Amino acid sequence: MTSSPIFTSDSYKVAAEQKARTTYDNILRLIKDPEVCDPIRFLREREIIHFQRFGEALRVTQDNLNSKNFYAFNPAFDGLDGGNCGCNK
Repeated sequence: MTSSPIFTSDSYKVAAEQKARTTYDNILRLIKDPEVCDPIRFLREREIIHFQRFGEALRVTQDNLNSKNFYAFNPAFDGLDGGNCGCNK
């Protein structure tokens, strides 16, 4: 995996989703009141879906890095390589 900001931020979001799910699991183990458990179950299910969607988005992004749109991730194009872009600043 690369250290590109897009991967770093997506990995962070995926970890946050997993942490939230674990928190909801812990709450459900402690609380038995249905009025509390039902919304917590909904939130837990939502975190599972978010985790799946972030994983899918990350895979699509990784698969498309070598596509024809090389300008999207070309440091020379963005001037991030420290080289001279040819313009007079």
